[in-house]
Amino acid sequence: VIEMKVGIIRFPGSNCDRDVFHALQLAGAQPDYVWWNQRDLSQFEAIVIPGGFSYGDYLRAGAIAAITPVIDGIKDIVKEEKPVLGICNGAQILAEVGLVPGVFTLNEKAQFICEWADLKVRTNRTPFTHLYQKNEVIKMPIAHAEGRYYTEYIDELRDQDQIVLGFAGDNPNGSLDAITGVCDLEGRVCAVMPHPERASESILGSDDGLKFFKGILDF
Repeated sequence: VIEMKVGIIRFPGSNCDRDVFHALQLAGAQPDYVWWNQRDLSQFEAIVIPGGFSYGDYLRAGAIAAITPVIDGIKDIVKEEKPVLGICNGAQILAEVGLVPGVFTLNEKAQFICEWADLKVRTNRTPFTHLYQKNEVIKMPIAHAEGRYYTEYIDELRDQDQIVLGFAGDNPNGSLDAITGVCDLEGRVCAVMPHPERASESILGSDDGLKFFKGILDF
């Protein structure tokens, strides 16, 4: 069996890279780390941008990561119609470079939130969510200070089925329409604030997130 090669992007300040590596191995993929200055990503079938604090989140989350060479490689991957997942800081980076619509900005109460959240899968047309039922409620943790989602184009997002995840209970960060995950028009580039890798084994409190990684392989 040839295992699917998945690249995990590392910036100075990434800190969920090893968790993602482990989750991808659990799912049956062959993960490998990719540094911020690597331009050619052509050997990979998919890319994950993990959470953390790239470049210390100076200026704003994702702003410095957005101008590194690896971003050009990610844009090439998108053109090749390969799946890209950004988790937390990775989601902020995808929004910063315009690969997904809208922004993830400072939480309504300007403080870091770290807690488990009930989430509704609002579309299952992406590689990462197609193993879930639409409107299925899953449990994954959030951990962010800049996770409040905003867009001027909420009607288009609804019409084009680009809302991936929403808070099912409380809206802890004040996101517009309780949105905490969005995708591009094709559904192949996905940006989510919750951490599926931290919900990939039942010993962690939930394994609801593992299908995010299994979905890439199955897709």
